[in-house]
Amino acid sequence: MTQRISLAHGNGGPRMRRLIEEVFAHHLGERLLPCRDDAVALTIDHGAGELLFTTDGYTVQPLEFPGGNIGSLAVHGTVNDLAVCGATPLYLSLNVFLEEGLELTQLERIVRGIHRAALDSDIRIATGDTKVVRRGEASGIYLATSGIGLRPRTTRLGMGEISAGDCILVSGPLGDHGAAVMLAREDFGLRGDVVSDAASILPLTRALLNSPGLRFMRDPTRGGLAAVLHEIHLATGLSPRVRETDIPVRDAVRTVCDILGFDPYSLACEGRLIAVVAADAAASALRALRATPGGEHAALIGTVNDEASAVILETRIGGERLLEPLDDEALPRIC
Repeated sequence: MTQRISLAHGNGGPRMRRLIEEVFAHHLGERLLPCRDDAVALTIDHGAGELLFTTDGYTVQPLEFPGGNIGSLAVHGTVNDLAVCGATPLYLSLNVFLEEGLELTQLERIVRGIHRAALDSDIRIATGDTKVVRRGEASGIYLATSGIGLRPRTTRLGMGEISAGDCILVSGPLGDHGAAVMLAREDFGLRGDVVSDAASILPLTRALLNSPGLRFMRDPTRGGLAAVLHEIHLATGLSPRVRETDIPVRDAVRTVCDILGFDPYSLACEGRLIAVVAADAAASALRALRATPGGEHAALIGTVNDEASAVILETRIGGERLLEPLDDEALPRIC
């Protein structure tokens, strides 16, 4: 093979077959189901469960950043979307859009990231497709994934389960992914050691599923914490109220936001969990999160109330302000 992607790698001929066999099949190994047909048969025992299905696309720039790459990000994103709904992820589809000129060594690093992430979450790649576009028509590589998971029929989660008086938990510091990608772009002449939080939150969701009083879970990706709280407000008519002093944000992330004028509560996270639980279950749920790897810095950050029609942030100096969602994309191509 040549050292860069060419249009011939997408024409269905020998180069494409070698690309699939020597890069994707080679590096994905046992995570990739063997299939020589246009569809694959999946073994799924429904039992007392129900199937959940999700899909997403990934266009992050740069393709590699401290803490991950677009490949691991795609797997984690799909796994996390299933996990916050209470499902065990089972199978993943992987669609790859390559740009002519992409270095094969970089592609191999990305595929190895896919393998590691799939192995960590015990999910199998059941099917996929590869396309190549002309130079200048993409940004190296785009990924699109779909995932299938299995959830017990007795699991009841969703915004419709939220009631006034419930508590809001977050599994760890916010804004790490957004800040890490922003620094990796070097668009602002800044340097830092912020690492993306991109990771599977499956262990965290499993810890909470065993806790009574769980109402709702969500991973705060685009739009961050503020977007999730506004979704709750719009769906329920209730008013989330959170305390700035209790919301975990790393000093480095806060500094970057202060310099550039970003709100850390609107920055994307790719390995964090926001949960709403009944008030009498909040303490045990918080202990469960803190006892789980990745949740050591979990915090109870506020409550859901019916006293006002807004999302309220109680500030560090004792005041209050509306926590507004972003009207525009502060940092595009983030996930």
